[in-house]
Amino acid sequence: MVTKLIHITLVLFSFILLAQDAQLDKKKKELEKIRSELQQLEDELTAKSKKERLTYESYNNLNRQSHLISKLISKLQKEENIKQTQIENIRKEISQIESEIESIKNNYAKYVAAIYKYGKTSELESIIDAHSFNQAFLRIKYLREFSNRRKLDIERLQENKVKLSDAKLMLSIELEEKRKLKEIKESEITQLNKRLDNEKKLLAVLRKDKSNISKKLNDRKKAEIQIRNLISKVIEESEKKKEMIASTDKKVTDKKVINNEAEYDIDLSTKNFASFSEMKGSMIWPVTKGKIITAFGEQRNPKLNTVTVSYGIDILAHGELSVKVVADGVVSAVEWLPGYGTVIIISHKGGYKTVYGHLAEVYVNEGDRLNTGGLIGKVGESFEGNVLHFQIWNGRQSVNPENWLRK
Repeated sequence: MVTKLIHITLVLFSFILLAQDAQLDKKKKELEKIRSELQQLEDELTAKSKKERLTYESYNNLNRQSHLISKLISKLQKEENIKQTQIENIRKEISQIESEIESIKNNYAKYVAAIYKYGKTSELESIIDAHSFNQAFLRIKYLREFSNRRKLDIERLQENKVKLSDAKLMLSIELEEKRKLKEIKESEITQLNKRLDNEKKLLAVLRKDKSNISKKLNDRKKAEIQIRNLISKVIEESEKKKEMIASTDKKVTDKKVINNEAEYDIDLSTKNFASFSEMKGSMIWPVTKGKIITAFGEQRNPKLNTVTVSYGIDILAHGELSVKVVADGVVSAVEWLPGYGTVIIISHKGGYKTVYGHLAEVYVNEGDRLNTGGLIGKVGESFEGNVLHFQIWNGRQSVNPENWLRK
């Protein structure tokens, strides 16, 4: 019985490891893709002359590198959190197994003590000493059941020892993987801080040249179109997901086998979120202390004598640079766009979307489900200072965030 259990446990353990390996391979490919893009950007920057490195284009290169490293750190942090949960679950399992082993040992010790004190009564003695046939029958039945329970206790003890050994092995594997993840993450954080410091120094030089501001405004015009396209993409994916669920539900109802269904990595369902529309006029600000420096709609730049259209507002952050999600939502996109740097799009109930741009650090991944006030990143430094770009969309239409934020 125990040998069979060991075999089954080893088979299950192998399946678990294979499943983990498959997941790790997928995640490794994602990380390798990010690192490959990082290396390409670094090579491009290294190939530039000293003078070329002090340009707006080089700033964009550094900013994109910071975005990729921050995204990498966020993914590593998520993996580390998952590992920690797995470690805690395994430790609970070990504690439960050890508790059961201790209980079995205590029961068996009591049995041995009783045998030592009173001696082992045979079935023949039970019959001879019995005052009646019924009493003899009950004594034999009790002794047999008692003996069977002792045998079962021994088997359970051996089974639990096998489980305990497997759980401890799994724990050591998970602890080692977590240690490696933490080590890699800390190395990436060092790299990110280095890039952000280089960005800051380069910005100080670029601010002196008015032509760089003009280049950034042109990038922002392009970025506004890209944001609109991203919003449309998120809406289309959400609609496809709804169609897929409706189709799946129908097939389940019809008792048909479901195969080759479309799969999406992001669950865009918002039905369990709090109402977004009811927050109009009382919505929390995405930054704790901030001042609006660019309003919604058409904006004229007096220095450059140009007119641009802003789908959102720019908020100059004072002191606290953490960015919060303004309502319950799901992270639908984490992208980098010239002019806005790292941009996060979050889907809310009722078809609403919020957009957060100019982020230096990202704390979330696509697919993360967030509660109102949850931290999503940190405001980055731009030409105007630590500025957060914030937008609200109702379907495919942008709306003025000032009408939504609490006064």
